[in-house]
Amino acid sequence: MRWGWSAALAAAALWLSCATAGAGNDEDATVMLFSGRDLWRNGTFAYGGFITAPGGFDDDGLMLKVLLSGGLYRYNAGDLDGARIIGAEGVAQILPGFRIKRFGVEAKVFFGLDVERHKLWPDDPGNRLQGTDLGMRFAAEFWTEPTPKTMVAASLGLSTIATSNSARIAYGWRVCEDMFEDGFYVGPEVQYFGADGYRHLRLGFHITQLKAERYEWSAGLGIARDSDGVSGPYVRIGFSVRQ
Repeated sequence: MRWGWSAALAAAALWLSCATAGAGNDEDATVMLFSGRDLWRNGTFAYGGFITAPGGFDDDGLMLKVLLSGGLYRYNAGDLDGARIIGAEGVAQILPGFRIKRFGVEAKVFFGLDVERHKLWPDDPGNRLQGTDLGMRFAAEFWTEPTPKTMVAASLGLSTIATSNSARIAYGWRVCEDMFEDGFYVGPEVQYFGADGYRHLRLGFHITQLKAERYEWSAGLGIARDSDGVSGPYVRIGFSVRQ
């Protein structure tokens, strides 16, 4: 298999995650590096990137998010009598945005360029996600702490490419404050991913804001089910560091 640009973006995402190892932590940080992995029965993905906020991350102001991701996935093609299709994906996003905090709710809104490359084996004429596509993407992230011991997080993503979309909502309780700096949050999460002809729903539990040295970690574990009727566990892990 010749993965081409999809493999190159996957390698770039892995490189970005390794690059965070030398980053430092500063209260006046204007750049945040982030990386993560996502694995379930029918797919494995890696991503990496950065967010820059010239005015800092604690004040309202302009932001820029750059993300590279890549991975492999499989599905059953309805147009090919249920034949198993293997896909390779590469994604690049350049998203200018803005951060605002009002009435205890922090919101980040992004809108910009979305570039995707998909390669399928064997060819699936019924799948719009093939070759290179150029589109626009809207993304929003919300965070609030209704009480000193609880949090609510939500995110939304919409792309013009194959009308792909995603959403997540999570609730958490702060725990282990004596063992870790400020403790961390645990609780339930619900995630949804969709595109033309495909749906994917996840129900699970998350860990959020687990701080260790310079890094802030997050993770999720639960059950996923897609529109092919396939169910199985999912695991995701991510970390970030400011500099």
